[in-house]
Amino acid sequence: MNHNLATSATQHRPNGAEWIGGEPSVLVFDVNETLIDFESMNPLFERIFGDRRVMREWLGHLIMYSMTITLSGLYEGYFTLGQGLLKMVGDIHGVKVTDSDIEEIGQAMLTMPAHPDVEEGLTRMKDAGFRLVTLTNSPSNPHGESPLEHAGLAHFFERRFTIETVRAYKPAQQVYHLVAQELEVPPSTCFMVAAHVWDTVGAQSAGYTAGLVTRPGNAPLPVASLPQPNLVAPDLPALAGQLIQRWRS
Repeated sequence: MNHNLATSATQHRPNGAEWIGGEPSVLVFDVNETLIDFESMNPLFERIFGDRRVMREWLGHLIMYSMTITLSGLYEGYFTLGQGLLKMVGDIHGVKVTDSDIEEIGQAMLTMPAHPDVEEGLTRMKDAGFRLVTLTNSPSNPHGESPLEHAGLAHFFERRFTIETVRAYKPAQQVYHLVAQELEVPPSTCFMVAAHVWDTVGAQSAGYTAGLVTRPGNAPLPVASLPQPNLVAPDLPALAGQLIQRWRS
């Protein structure tokens, strides 16, 4: 537990552990899976591999190897890494992944739709007076729209941060510090919104508070020695309700 955080809001956990955080003014949103829907790529993976579940296998590798190269002191762009891992997963399954397959997956990564609940949740949070920014592993797209722009969500956010600025992937602490430093606010006023526990743990270790959105395949990690999300909700409108009740009512 980080005792340097402000003590204005204390979350009592069912297991007796106590997690302390300041009152948030900036909501920092993960993008991939939290806001946009990776499941939209399932038909592509079913066509290439004959099994849509391979999308989750590939995504798991993408998360693991992004962390691996950061811990190894290396860096490669998210889309390039994802394309290389597509070939690796093809080799694992004995499937030849063609250049056109790679190009199609690359385009799909740029054009995924938003989850249907996102616009309502973001609207409620913004109307409640929270500042909204994003922090994503995905790079900007100098040749066209970003995934966030294509999903029609960019207008909700005052700033959009990517890990390419510091050339390190989440959950490296410098990624979260980047946001606080650029916005000139204490980390304790930042609240991470993510669908992944590794992201909420990383943010809380950097001084944030955090909310976990339990998209399908995601759940809290019940290990008492690790930071637990301050709030847990099944979707963004439910999280907005909890945020407003706790800090705006």
